Amino acid sequence: MPASPSDVRADRADNVLALARLASRRGAVQDMLGWLTRRAGGPAVLVGDTGRVLAGPGGEHDPAVARPAADAAVELHRRGAPSAVLGGGEGPPVHLIALDTDPSTYLAVIGPDDPHCGMLLADAARTLALCWRLEQAERARRRIESAEEHSREAVLHLLMVGSVPAAQRIAGALRPALPAVVQMYVIECPHPRRREIARRIDREAGGAAWIVPCPVRPNHVLALVPPETTGPAAEVSDDPHPPPASLDLLIVRLVPECRVGVSAAVALRDTPTAYEQAIHALAVARNAPERRAGFGGDVDVTVLAGPEGYLWASELLAPCLRYAPARRADPGPQELLGTLGSWLSFGGAASRHLKIHRNTLAARMRHLDELLGVEVSRSLAAQSAAWLALRLHTAPQAAAARAQAPPGPTATLDTVLGTPAAGTWARAQLRPLEQARPTAGLETVRTWLRADARLPAAAAALGISLPGARKRLTRAEDVLGRSLLTAPSAKYELWLAMRALGSL
Repeated sequence: MPASPSDVRADRADNVLALARLASRRGAVQDMLGWLTRRAGGPAVLVGDTGRVLAGPGGEHDPAVARPAADAAVELHRRGAPSAVLGGGEGPPVHLIALDTDPSTYLAVIGPDDPHCGMLLADAARTLALCWRLEQAERARRRIESAEEHSREAVLHLLMVGSVPAAQRIAGALRPALPAVVQMYVIECPHPRRREIARRIDREAGGAAWIVPCPVRPNHVLALVPPETTGPAAEVSDDPHPPPASLDLLIVRLVPECRVGVSAAVALRDTPTAYEQAIHALAVARNAPERRAGFGGDVDVTVLAGPEGYLWASELLAPCLRYAPARRADPGPQELLGTLGSWLSFGGAASRHLKIHRNTLAARMRHLDELLGVEVSRSLAAQSAAWLALRLHTAPQAAAARAQAPPGPTATLDTVLGTPAAGTWARAQLRPLEQARPTAGLETVRTWLRADARLPAAAAALGISLPGARKRLTRAEDVLGRSLLTAPSAKYELWLAMRALGSL
């Protein structure tokens, strides 16, 4: 017996209400297609005008089952009709209706059992079209956000390798333009909240900050900020006109889970130095009650070298600089030096920084060991020498200093570290450790450096547990105001300082 008109109307109202409820859920399109499949008694899918199946119930569809719907959608698009029932005969009938989308998208139900399928599809089409457009818009937003994130990461990478003009050109198109003088903020935060925190920093900085989720560490956000940037005035103050809060204080106030390290103000070309300073400041901020710290030391090692030092650096790196790859696809001299610098800064995480596989990184480090004739990948002494050589080789005054170097025997590392200026620098580096308590003092760090900065070996040499050794080095970080256990680490400077004073 056919249903009465009142029953049909009631059934239709229930259907519309069910669709409205599904539309409010996350993943509404898949849920609605699943509901239509059950309700109509045949598979419900979304099909593009080229016959590509775009969505099915539960996010999956059987290509063989969906083939009639794909063929029918192509035919309906060719006819330019808004809806039809196609197929039949040997194959199942396909009910189709065009959604209000661009490009054309069709809702299709294959071989339905419901005699009122056409009415059901008409009722579903409007809600489904809206949900589909929203999902497409969200996908587009995520693609744009990802593209901008990668572009910003590329700008940061260019700054870190010294390509300032190229970085400025890209940044000028993306906005904001890069300032001539910057401070680097390294914000340590929960990984799932990185984007949310980046948006809050951008809002509080008034759009003046250049913010990048760190490509190496998933729980870090990096921000290049003009030095004069501040946040809004403090919320609670007796002063009717309180001064604006500094941005780092505002960040830790807004997001208690954050720790913030801030560099000194440096020229844009010195962004790598600013990053290193901010990492050192972050090591202090982790144990500071205010959860933020500014860098108060000095990482400039060019005071160690006159013309002979720059010449020594070039001689040490000469095998890399003269290297000619056997194949065009193999890394050349600059790429190898870039790999060396990244590995010295980040260790195994350099593969994420360089966007290469960890096996590729390991192969390049073996190649560098062979070229340089020392085990850079294993020996802290070789690493410290290579770190200093890279710093001196890339210093702005290096080329002129090499040209002024007097002829004579090639300088050695001991020659470079044996100058009065090097002794003054070394004593300044170690003075905080000499003045510290024994458990955070010079001997703890010296033992750790003698163990090639390997914590288990240092713990064994000190006769204490691994957590105990870690705690001592954490105290040394606070004393020095520098990072030791997290890269970039001050271990190279400390090794060089002890070598310069003959205490290692």
